[in-house]
Amino acid sequence: MRSVFETMGTVASIELAADEPDALDGIRGIFADAEKRFSLYRPGSELSRVNAGERPLAAASAELRDAYALAMDWHLRTAGAFTPNRPDGSIDLNGVVKALCISRAGELLHSLALKDWSINVGGDVLCAGLSPTGDWVIGIVDPVDRQSLLCALPLGEGRRAIATSGSAERGDHIWTIDRDTAAEFVQVSVIAEDILAADVLATAIISGGIEMLDLATDTWAIDVLAVRTDGSLLATPGVRSLISV
Repeated sequence: MRSVFETMGTVASIELAADEPDALDGIRGIFADAEKRFSLYRPGSELSRVNAGERPLAAASAELRDAYALAMDWHLRTAGAFTPNRPDGSIDLNGVVKALCISRAGELLHSLALKDWSINVGGDVLCAGLSPTGDWVIGIVDPVDRQSLLCALPLGEGRRAIATSGSAERGDHIWTIDRDTAAEFVQVSVIAEDILAADVLATAIISGGIEMLDLATDTWAIDVLAVRTDGSLLATPGVRSLISV
C-alpha cells in the first residue's frame, strides 16, 4: 500500500506492506498538525506569529518551545553548525520538526505492529523491515542533474534512516557558519538509526564543512556520502560497502 501527499513544502511517500488506511490517516494527521504550528508559509501558524512579534517565544506552546530547545541542543552539540535561526534572526524549526514527524509516524506504525514500511519525506527516509523485493534501496540524487542518481544504497533489514541535505530538494536554504566562506559541500547524505540525528547532522555538515564532517563521524555512529563543490565524493567505509553490494 502506497500513499503520496504534499507536506512541509515537499512530498511525502508512505509505503506499507499491509492495507492500513487508518495508519495512513494517522500519519497525515501528524504532518498536518505540525504544519499548522510550525509552517513559515502560513502567516497564521504559531511559529509565524512568534517570528512576527505577535507572541513571545516564552509564551508559546510547550510543543514549540520543546522543538526550539531541541534545536538549540543540537546547535550546541554541533558547535554551532546546526542552527534554528535564519540569518535575519527569525526562527526556522524545519530542521528538527520534519524529522520529528517522520519519527512519530514510525512510532505509530510500530504501535500497530507493522514491521515492513518506508516513510520518505523530501528524500529523508525512515524504514523498517523489508520492501516487497527485499532490502529497502534508497536512491541518492545527483545534485548537478536531478534526473540522475549518484548511487542507490540498500539499507538492509531492520530500522534505518537516511537524510540528505543540500540544494537538490529545496534550493539553497542552508548557511555556512562563516557566511563569508563558500560551502565545501553541495550535498550530504547521512545514514543512522535515528532520522533526527541523520537529518540534523546532514545539515550541520553542509554548514560546517570538513571540520563538522570529522566531528560528526568521530562522535556519532553514522555513515556519510558527501558531494564536494567540484563534484568529487567523500564516502565513509560503510557507504562504500553499500555501494559495492
